[in-house]
Amino acid sequence: MFYPLYRARRIRGKEVFRNMVRETSLSANDLIYPMFSAFGKGIKKEISSMPGIYQQSIENIVEEAQEVYELGVPAVILFGIPEQKDAMGSDAYSDTGIIQETIRAIKKSVPKLAVITDVCMCEYTDHGHCGVIKNGDVDNDETLELLAKEALSHAKAGADMVAPSDMMDGRVAAIREALDNNGFNQIPLMSYAVKYASGYYGPFREAAESTPQFGDRRSYQMDPGNRLEAIREARMDVEEGADILMVKPGLPYLDIVREVRNEFNLPTAVYNVSGEYSMIKAAAKMGWIDEDRVTMETMLSFKRAGADLILTYHSKDVAKLLRKGYEADISDRCGCGCK
Repeated sequence: MFYPLYRARRIRGKEVFRNMVRETSLSANDLIYPMFSAFGKGIKKEISSMPGIYQQSIENIVEEAQEVYELGVPAVILFGIPEQKDAMGSDAYSDTGIIQETIRAIKKSVPKLAVITDVCMCEYTDHGHCGVIKNGDVDNDETLELLAKEALSHAKAGADMVAPSDMMDGRVAAIREALDNNGFNQIPLMSYAVKYASGYYGPFREAAESTPQFGDRRSYQMDPGNRLEAIREARMDVEEGADILMVKPGLPYLDIVREVRNEFNLPTAVYNVSGEYSMIKAAAKMGWIDEDRVTMETMLSFKRAGADLILTYHSKDVAKLLRKGYEADISDRCGCGCK
């Protein structure tokens, strides 16, 4: 019987060798945990479509932020639910807005935890779109002024990084200029450089109460069928001063993560969005999958595709599993979850 000179199973046969030659690794330092801060007191409302994720008032956000830091997750990204919304999304850039107050509270109580802020208007406008509405659509250039004000207000409140997610043309340059001209030239900017108009955002819109009241966001978010456009979008943000490039969503766009990572010499982030999180949670609840195994496999897929950073609602779960040594153990589990 003919045997090949190379036998892959020689290395796979022992855990010690499997671990030694693993090409892709994952650590808690790769993770960014999204949090939803709600105006008021005593609020901890679980999001029905996102088990384990909550809208929380500031004192509860601070408590969870401490937990996140103790688990070794180095950063959170904040989304806000204001007391009131209006056509111009004024709470987004108010010095006493929900996010600005949340930043101050977290930095006071958990100063070593990095606070990143989502810079967009959809959570703060009564129409649910990502900017100023004129003639039934978002006015790009007028919106840039408000986004720059919002990012600057976050920096003044103590944010460590800002992350524009609106997909307006030119917003990276507008925000970079506002920060630099006001003494915040050291604040990095993580751009949602490639953000697709996706059906995977549904649970997030419940969490952030940001569903558009008319139409949709396809006039400013990307067409899921486009690959070359993703590179154009990312290149524009690089030229405008982005420090980190993000692809969103994650799992349906792993090819785009790899393209962006290969094309640009900047750190690459991926957003493992709400719908991806909820599908794993729902399937696990039904007993169809091993939640821990599928979660960790998903995280490894992002890293293997080229992501340096992963924004994920699984952050706390992943950090706990890593502490238990689960990554080294994962290759010993078969599809049914047994050893």
